[in-house]
Amino acid sequence: MLQRAIRRLRDELAARDILLEPHFWFSDEWFSPDGVPGIAIPFYLAHPRLERLERRMSSSVEGGNAAGLMRILRHEAGHVVDTAFRLRRRKLWRETFGSASLPYPTRYVANPSSRDFVTHLDGWYAQAHPAEDFAETFAVWLAPRSNWRQRYAGTPALAKLEAMDDLMRSIRGRRPVVRTASRVDPVASNDLSLRDYYRRHLQRRVDSDFSMIDRTLDRGLSKVRPRGPHRQHRRADSCLRALRPDLIRHVMAHTAIDRYGAEQLVQFAVDRARERRLWLRGSMRERRAAAERTVRRLAKAALSGETMRFTL
Repeated sequence: MLQRAIRRLRDELAARDILLEPHFWFSDEWFSPDGVPGIAIPFYLAHPRLERLERRMSSSVEGGNAAGLMRILRHEAGHVVDTAFRLRRRKLWRETFGSASLPYPTRYVANPSSRDFVTHLDGWYAQAHPAEDFAETFAVWLAPRSNWRQRYAGTPALAKLEAMDDLMRSIRGRRPVVRTASRVDPVASNDLSLRDYYRRHLQRRVDSDFSMIDRTLDRGLSKVRPRGPHRQHRRADSCLRALRPDLIRHVMAHTAIDRYGAEQLVQFAVDRARERRLWLRGSMRERRAAAERTVRRLAKAALSGETMRFTL
């Protein structure tokens, strides 16, 4: 799957007449280093056993399915294009996205209701830093059939996509300026044990602030396991996961959130319900109604301008 995705990314770049073939290597996470037009891939995608371990420890695998993998590769390709053609030095880049020289924050605040940014990766990642805003915008621009002109019509994000179109037109058919094939932090030189890696990884998630989601979940879900003879109480994460497609459609039908935003909100609800061991009470009909109310409240909280904090 990884090899197919890399070939597909190269084909998408070639179809846009971007003369660039990023090089790849395994490291401890996804990234594209400053000054290196290549992409580091997390080690757990190298083997099915490592991928199963990652799923068990983190509840999900970044790039563990074909669609998610292409989203990440397109994002990282944005950093590669930026580096290879030194685009961040251009006036249009700075006027559109801001200063790439700003320091990366240890945390960033995301506003799910903002229309100033595209939505591509989880966590409204375009809001983390100008360089991530560029990479996310590039990914949406690059994706075949993304229909970005219609999807973002009437929003400030459309101006960024049109600026991206101008930038990409200026480099079509040109050779990249930066061509180094260096590898930064390759996994072969990493002596960190899996135990230590996952200890650090889990601590970063603990440090993230999910208070907006938790407050909303606490209104509709139970913090303690219901007692008594009622046998129809269920773990909330299992119920939410089983209802996930219906809940996504419910959010889209009752709020102004688009499909990808709805998917993120429902997935956050599933993850937090699992981590906090929350419960849903009552019959199947009652549990469904409670789940729908909960995700609807979550979507409305996001649209009202309530922010979420993520650890980088």
